[in-house]
Amino acid sequence: MQQSHGIGYVEYSNKLQKRIKVEKEREESYEKSLKVVDEVNRVLHR
Repeated sequence: MQQSHGIGYVEYSNKLQKRIKVEKEREESYEKSLKVVDEVNRVLHR
C-alpha cells in the first residue's frame, strides 16, 4: 500500500477521501490493464 499509493494502511483506513482516491486509482489501473490485454489479444489473434 505504501509503495504503490504513497499512504499506509492506517491512514487509508482512517481517511475516507484518501480511501476514495486510492480506490479510484485502482479502478483506473484495472481498466487500463484490461485495454492492454484486449489490444494484445487483438494483435495475436488476427
